[in-house]
Amino acid sequence: MSLSSGPGRRLSRRDRENRAYILALVGGGAAVVAVVSFVLAVVGILSLLLPILAAIVAVVCFFLFRRTVS
Repeated sequence: MSLSSGPGRRLSRRDRENRAYILALVGGGAAVVAVVSFVLAVVGILSLLLPILAAIVAVVCFFLFRRTVS
């Protein structure tokens, strides 16, 4: 299943449920990675690049999730 729908193509309810589930998993995982890597960056083990990228992915997934379920 692709996360992008074609122009003028309405997704079925099942496809929208699957998309929302995948976005929730990816967004939740990215949020966990962002928080854990931020703590490690504060301690000095990692740079801040990973938590920033993970936070961006989590925010994008959040907005796509909201768009999918509305």
